[in-house]
Amino acid sequence: MSHRSRPPVVVVTGVGASTPLGADAPSTWAAMLAGQSGVGMLSPGFGDGVPVKVAARAFKDPTTALSRVEARTMDRVQQFGLVAAREAWADAGSPDADPTRLAVAVGSGVGGIQTTLAQYDRYREDGSRFISPHTVPMLMPNGPAASIGFAFGAQGGVHSPVAACASGAEAVAIGLGLLRDDQADIVICGGAEAPLHPMTMVAFNAMRAISQHGEPPESVSRPFDRDRDGFVLGEGAGILILETQEHAAARGARPYAVLTGTGMSSDAYHVTKPRPDGGGATRAMLAAIKDSDAHPSDVVHINAHATSTPVGDTAESIAISSAFGHRTDEIAVTATKSTSGHLLGASGAVEAIATVLALRDGIAPPTRNLDHQDPQIQLSIVTGHGRPIKPGFALSNSFGFGGHNVVLAFATSR
Repeated sequence: MSHRSRPPVVVVTGVGASTPLGADAPSTWAAMLAGQSGVGMLSPGFGDGVPVKVAARAFKDPTTALSRVEARTMDRVQQFGLVAAREAWADAGSPDADPTRLAVAVGSGVGGIQTTLAQYDRYREDGSRFISPHTVPMLMPNGPAASIGFAFGAQGGVHSPVAACASGAEAVAIGLGLLRDDQADIVICGGAEAPLHPMTMVAFNAMRAISQHGEPPESVSRPFDRDRDGFVLGEGAGILILETQEHAAARGARPYAVLTGTGMSSDAYHVTKPRPDGGGATRAMLAAIKDSDAHPSDVVHINAHATSTPVGDTAESIAISSAFGHRTDEIAVTATKSTSGHLLGASGAVEAIATVLALRDGIAPPTRNLDHQDPQIQLSIVTGHGRPIKPGFALSNSFGFGGHNVVLAFATSR
């Protein structure tokens, strides 16, 4: 009987981010640790009749870091992705990669929605002759992945999962698979999103997923709080550089953390609601732990999906309690969407970066606005200040509309 050889160890060697908290990964992480908020009031001219009052706009306009041609021929979601990818690549030491062994996996939940809506408006107002020839490349969901692939000359495959709010996390899972299967030496992976448009705001509002609160804006996103009423929509990107430990060591790169495993499941329950018992999320967490050759007792930290919706936060808390039982109180749980807002398809990648940095620094960032923890939620949630964590394993949870459950497992790099 043949035995499958042990898969290679995969490490994170670079991170890049453009978020409502900072223009790059270090400033984003510093703001998370300080419990700062990236949520602000929408300008009065944002859109007529938009009932939503707040959003989490990116700290820095991505066009300031791009050439004029790049800014003109890319949707905002592609701009965010490319800016974050360039930062991550430089952070990894700008490796001299074999292009045929360099791959990309970058997801997005809604893709180039800004271009889609703007060009349709232009068509209706001015006619078909005035539509930009760049429209299709700018609106297609694989636009961020393709733009990054072109920029870095990646010939080892470009992948673009679309799994709603789990897209960025699923892209990281794809990256792990590519490296384990020896299809690449390096993978640029993560997620990007630019959904801040009146149409998306009113659409989320119509389904009662987005918060109705407004002032002060920094108090609106309230994961796990009894007064939560929905998420705050945000924009940005998170990119991680993955490579095998052997490849990283050969070029002298120092890893942030080890990506030890992933777990995926689907609820098959409702297009927007999770299973009330959190069964799908529980299975995904346990699968990520098993894929890591770890035990639930090894987990010291969880970056929860925790969007601040009444149903979603409760289901996730039940799932965590089901997965860890009596050890639940020993795990430092944090909800960084309380600071960054919800970046949809980019959220899983940004939160993966936060999880990696938490392991590197030995501290879990705090959750904002948890003034009155929901009595139904029996978790040890980090509030006020960061909480020290021991070396070990950490999970980053991402769950998306459509019943997508993706969990990434990381371990402290030694």
